[in-house]
This record gives sequence, structure tokens and C-alpha cells, in this order.
Amino acid sequence: MFAENPHLIRWVEVPESCEGMRLDRFLARRFPDWSRTTLVSGIKEGQVCDSTGQPLRPSSRLRAHAVLGVTIPGLAPSSNPPPFPPILHEDEHLIVVDKPAGLLCHPAGSNHVWALISLAKMRWSDQRIDLVHRLDRDTSGCIVLTKTLEANQFLKAAIKAGEAHKCYTAICRGEVTWDKRTLTGPIGSDGGVVRIKMAVRETGLQARTDVEVLERAHGMTRVSCILHTGRTHQIRVHLDHEGYPLLGDRLYGVPPEIFLHSLDHGQDARVRLASGAPYHALHAASLTIPHPDGSTLYVHAAEPAALTRWWQKPQTLPHDPQDDP
Repeated sequence: MFAENPHLIRWVEVPESCEGMRLDRFLARRFPDWSRTTLVSGIKEGQVCDSTGQPLRPSSRLRAHAVLGVTIPGLAPSSNPPPFPPILHEDEHLIVVDKPAGLLCHPAGSNHVWALISLAKMRWSDQRIDLVHRLDRDTSGCIVLTKTLEANQFLKAAIKAGEAHKCYTAICRGEVTWDKRTLTGPIGSDGGVVRIKMAVRETGLQARTDVEVLERAHGMTRVSCILHTGRTHQIRVHLDHEGYPLLGDRLYGVPPEIFLHSLDHGQDARVRLASGAPYHALHAASLTIPHPDGSTLYVHAAEPAALTRWWQKPQTLPHDPQDDP
């Protein structure tokens, strides 16, 4: 049966390329990690409907841009959405949000997970909402979404041209021996057993991070980082290459088996002991960007309480049960 709670329905739009395709074949293509048998069973149980709530058949032919409501357990939400993150700025063109650690910017994989983009599209259902850039799941702070395609294209072009100023704060493991340094190691694939891991490589893409030490204590260092390029995991890769991985990073500065273990078991005691904290200590503290109206927009996000506590009371680490993201 179709869910009575609209928050427990996953809405899936049919792209133009799937015009006329059977429903069972479309779902198998859209969710390749799921068996066709499971999907067909869900369809037959009335767990896939059209936009009016009418149950469909496996053989139903689809129209381009039709919207399907899916309530198959695992594909659909199993709980109500979390609260929307604090809004730092909003106008007719864009929104800047203070993303908390633990919230994905965009869903990953086939199984449903609440993400910033889906929450934003629910909140501004009458607008075209798109991400301008992304932050890693564990990274908190300033992130920009747009309400129009024109604003999105304008801001992406500005970031690509180096017209955006992004400042991050972080806590590193180890006491950094220098005060300021510009890190320019090119970044490319690590080439190891963890596919998503990056590293400084001669054949990598050009990258630049300006790093300044703010404080040193307890065998850790608080730093400020300014990004001049936007390579994958750039701050994490550059600091790890210098020998100062982020506190709580389960991908950099630890053996690869720690990250692989976390995929199966989450951030359990073994992962936290190896990485030093429940999640990595990186915060997008401020953002200065050209605005589509011709002005310049500056936005600041206060440091999360967890990072402040980890610095002031390191005895709470590595577990700190108050701050599971």
C-alpha cells in the first residue's frame, strides 16, 4: 500500500531516455544494486505508484518526466526527515546553509538516505534548487545552493575562475612545526585498495592550499586553510602529505584497513581509536563569493561545539558520545 506519510515516499523522475520503458526494467536500471526479483515483488505489492497514488504494474510503460512514488523498504525513507540546517543567508537567487557534520550533500548509492539537496527541495518545493559545490559528509559549515539555473551557472563559473574565497578551520594530529605554508602538491588518485582515496602525485591536478597555524596544544594543532583550488579531499590530502592528518579522519593518516572496516561497521571503537575522534575535524568557516546581482556576499558559520570541545577538553577523545554525526 502507498504510504500515508508523504515523507516516507521516495519520488523518482523518469528521464527522457526512458520514455516508453517498462517499469520493472526502468527500476532495475535506476537501482542496479537491487535484484530485479526484489523490485518486481515490491511493484506487485503496490509499493510503486504514479503521482496520483495509483499502483503500477511491472509491465507499465513510462512517460518521460513522469514522477513515480516508491515505498519499497530500503529504497524509500524509513523515518521522517531531520530538521533543516541553519540558514545563514537567503535571497531570491541563492541560499547559504550551515551544514552539520554527518549530513550528506547528495545521496550516495541506491538505498535512501536523507541529504541536504533532498531536504532543500522539500523546503523550497516551488523553486529549482541545485548545489553549487559540495562538502564531505563529515565536514561542517558554509555551503551554497541556488534557486535558479542562471544563478547556479553564474556561481559555478565564479568558483572555477577562482573568484570565490573559502576559508576552513581544522584540527590536525601532531604539532605543526611551521607557522605558515602554501601547499601546492598536485592531487591525483592514490592508486591503492581504497578507490576514493587521493594523494599528492606528480601526475595529479594542480592544487593550492594556504595554511596558517592558529594554536598548538595537547599534541594537536588548530589551523586555518584557504582553498585556491577545489580538488577532491584537498585539505585532507595536503595536510596528510605534510605529516599532519586531520583529527578523526578515517581515510587519511590511518592504514587502509581502518577505512575498509568503517564501511562494514561504521565509526566504531576501533575506527575512533585509530583516527582519534568520532569524525574528522574540518569546518568551512567562511565564504566570500560574487553575487549574481553584482554585489559581493560574505557569510560566516560559527565553529561547531564539538570541535571547540575537542580542542579545549581533549580528554573527551577519541570517543566523545555527545557528537555522533
